[in-house]
This record gives sequence, C-alpha cells and structure tokens, in this order.
Amino acid sequence: MRGAVLSGPLMGRAAAPEEIAGTVLYLCSPMTTFATGTFIIDGGQTAH
Repeated sequence: MRGAVLSGPLMGRAAAPEEIAGTVLYLCSPMTTFATGTFIIDGGQTAH
C-alpha cells in the first residue's frame, strides 16, 4: 500500500509533519470562523 501511495502523481513522497502543521493551525484559528469546504493536503495525490 505504501508503495502504491508514494508512486502517485506530483510529489512522490510522504509529507513531513511540519508540512501538515500549518494547515492544522489555520483550521484551529479564528481565521476559519466562516470557512466551509474541503482541505485536501495530499501532495497532489487526489486528482480532481
């Protein structure tokens, strides 16, 4: 499974914790009081 995930498009590697932390802090902040929707933090793995 890990090989399949890491061989996907764009980044080709797993995220470091600090790469996720910024979005988590943003979502926990008062800046998101009116935010709705989806945040996808996957290095481009998900294609739209």
